[in-house]
Amino acid sequence: MPGFLLHVGATVLCAHGGQATPTAPNPRLTLMGQPSVALSGPYTIAGCPFPPQAGGPCVTGQWMVGTLRVISNGQPLVVQSGTSVCTPTGTPLMPVVQQIRVMAM
Repeated sequence: MPGFLLHVGATVLCAHGGQATPTAPNPRLTLMGQPSVALSGPYTIAGCPFPPQAGGPCVTGQWMVGTLRVISNGQPLVVQSGTSVCTPTGTPLMPVVQQIRVMAM
């Protein structure tokens, strides 16, 4: 499913509102002057309010499905419509604000 590519400056949240930050920027391809994000790198999550008693908070997130036809440095990229999961809660990452010029499938 096509979607916008995510870059380092995109706002990505866990399902509970914690801020997710990519750990592996891909400087080979820039979007709006910022590095894109490779699928292989995890996101770190800060500020997740999900209580420990309920199995939280979210600590890391990983995109499982990204671009299928576009690669950079031999790796697929993170795309807005991709599939992700947070650890340890199992909830998805949610892109809230991203660049809107480059789409990929």
